[in-house]
Amino acid sequence: MYNLNGKVALVTGAGGKNGIGRAIATRLAKEGADVAVNDITEHPYTADQTEWQGLPDVVREIEAMGRRAISVVADVSDAKQVGEMVDKVIAHFGKIDILVNNAGTMAGKDRVPVVDLTEEDWDRVQRVNVKGVFLCSQAVARHLVKQGTGGKIINMSSVTGKRGSARFAAYSASKFAVIGFTQSLAHELAPYGVNVNAICPGLVDTERVTHLASVLMPGNLPADEQRSEYTRQSEAAVPFGRLAEGADVAKMAAFLASDEAAYLTGVSITVSGGSVMD
Repeated sequence: MYNLNGKVALVTGAGGKNGIGRAIATRLAKEGADVAVNDITEHPYTADQTEWQGLPDVVREIEAMGRRAISVVADVSDAKQVGEMVDKVIAHFGKIDILVNNAGTMAGKDRVPVVDLTEEDWDRVQRVNVKGVFLCSQAVARHLVKQGTGGKIINMSSVTGKRGSARFAAYSASKFAVIGFTQSLAHELAPYGVNVNAICPGLVDTERVTHLASVLMPGNLPADEQRSEYTRQSEAAVPFGRLAEGADVAKMAAFLASDEAAYLTGVSITVSGGSVMD
């Protein structure tokens, strides 16, 4: 549908089998892009899967499509590691045209009322979800400006970046920040032909649902029942009656990465099946 032939994309947070990052990386490859995939470890969900091998499997999938691919392990909240990651991608492919800032923190002790939220957990969420977006965008933007051929930066926000909810204060604040950052960077990079946009998904059926359920559902339920009940309650709030899949978000990312979105910048597009309509 979209022609990304000759483009090079970097997608962060792409190591999960059912994750948004993998879905986006493989969709961009399907559209013709060569892709570098990143995560904080090669296999970030070792406790949840036995056969899936993380980033190496994503690379093999992309190569099976006839596209080039590499994996780069790096912590997006560490400036040195981000710089080395971007340098490695450019050294391998010669350039970067598309950046997808998808990496984010795992749900954990931050999903509590503000009165119980620790400074450490607050900082952890902002460090990855906000600082990580800043560092990766800065490093790639410097390259795009120097490259002089335009480009695309796509930041992953959330519906909770538009509407706050109880027990999501740290996460919601980080995703509101991503939207503001997206708008500011869009102004700065427009003269260089670089589009900067954000995607705001609702709940997506990934490995993270299990982790969310474990902290938000009653602790006396078995893990599988926690996930089932959390999914049931979440689906009830969606007009389409189902959670989003990674492919739903990947479709929007492919559009924003293409020339079809050439006149869009600074927008934050909700992909929620109607659960949030703004």
